[in-house]
Amino acid sequence: MPAVRRFPFAIVALLCIGLAVACSQSTTPPVGRWEGKLDSPGAIVAARLEITSKGQIFVSAPNAEDFGNGSDEDRAAIRQRLADGLADSWNSVQPISLDFDGKTFRKPGGIAPQLEWDGSQMTMVVYLGKRDAIRIPLRAVKEFSPDPWNNA
Repeated sequence: MPAVRRFPFAIVALLCIGLAVACSQSTTPPVGRWEGKLDSPGAIVAARLEITSKGQIFVSAPNAEDFGNGSDEDRAAIRQRLADGLADSWNSVQPISLDFDGKTFRKPGGIAPQLEWDGSQMTMVVYLGKRDAIRIPLRAVKEFSPDPWNNA
């Protein structure tokens, strides 16, 4: 008879644990602004992200790639052109729809991650041509800077 009484308790305990785990993973996207940059031998990217309190997601990541062995001056000009383009076009960026599972943002019904959130760090995942995904760590900002390369 004691085994019978423990069985309902075990079911209730498992249900409570499952509910606690499910509730601990928020699927509400974080609200804020983030920006970042990438300057590698094969690609330069300037990135901005804003998630509003209404859940709207705005993303822009102008980039340059396959620019050869440019001089430092050439690379500086590319960075400046990307920063200017990002700042000039930000007000015309349209919101996009992304599914969020509490950690990863994906296009609706998609598999490939677009953004990753670990509770404190936002990372943008950029796909350029046939290259592997590039993860760009973003930093939280109150206001976007006119040039992401001149701000730490």
